[in-house]
Amino acid sequence: MGLGRFLLKRVLQGVLVIWGVITVVFALRLVSPGDPANVLLPPDVDPATRARVIEDLGLNQPLHIQYLDFLAGVPFGDFGTSLVSNTPVFTRVLARLPATLELAIAATIVAVIIAIPLGVISATRRHQPADYGATIFSLVGISTPNFWLGVMLIILLAVQFNVFPTSRRPVGLSMVFSMLASGQLSAATDGLVNWLSHITLPAITLGTYFTALITRLTRSGMLDQLGKTYVRASRAKGLPESLVRYKHVLRNTLIPVITVIGLQLGTLIGGAVITEQVFNWPGLGTLIIDSISRRDWPVIQGSLIVVGVGFVLVNIVVDTLYAYINPRVGFD
Repeated sequence: MGLGRFLLKRVLQGVLVIWGVITVVFALRLVSPGDPANVLLPPDVDPATRARVIEDLGLNQPLHIQYLDFLAGVPFGDFGTSLVSNTPVFTRVLARLPATLELAIAATIVAVIIAIPLGVISATRRHQPADYGATIFSLVGISTPNFWLGVMLIILLAVQFNVFPTSRRPVGLSMVFSMLASGQLSAATDGLVNWLSHITLPAITLGTYFTALITRLTRSGMLDQLGKTYVRASRAKGLPESLVRYKHVLRNTLIPVITVIGLQLGTLIGGAVITEQVFNWPGLGTLIIDSISRRDWPVIQGSLIVVGVGFVLVNIVVDTLYAYINPRVGFD
């Protein structure tokens, strides 16, 4: 199967998954207690007004008609109107998406910078103190809840030592690039420093589990590759140990690691909800939590669909790149 057919197959599978996500998200409103009309109406409203609002929302239509209308609007970004702010849901979600992407990518960068060197050190110094330290770090990182770690970092580094700010970031990365494009070098530099100071703690909090996971994966991959025949042959030829480890062994180890990194990026986008809430980060996670507390169902549905679509797209890209980079997998 060629790359084109492989990509087409993955896209079709992704469309089916997205359809399933849309269906589940639509069903969530039906199984949840309460009526969306209650968000707009006071408790003592007269029945005629309530009936008119329900009709305006389309809630008086048969269930299959509501579902088909909802399904037809999603491909065009029509998620409805917020019950609280009376603004298009797609506009609100789109405004929050960059902050979540910034946080997920920053957490991934933190994880990669720490995890890969740590995994290499752990594998090349097996059964030594460095290996034991990396193993303990991985176990602690995987076992530590994000919300607890975030609170501890705030108390220690923000409140106790006042190293990092705790307030919501005043500038986003897109604004920094806009300043840079318009020639405001000084303002862009200040904005970048400000952005880095605000995103450091959330990125560490979100990326800790990911760091531990990549460390363990890199270590196991390195140990597996170090036992292969080509490594023994390279050493027998007299190649320097550093060349064997870092050019050949690490290169082969990084193929599955890169795949996991790509897949986990999609997971981080959806898993940033708690971290955003702890640090008051203005992303989709905070928007979802706020919308749940206000029972703003159109915003909840739109946010969850965007997160689901993002996860599917990341998976498609990673699967395609992996099949392209590693021909042994094959396009099947």
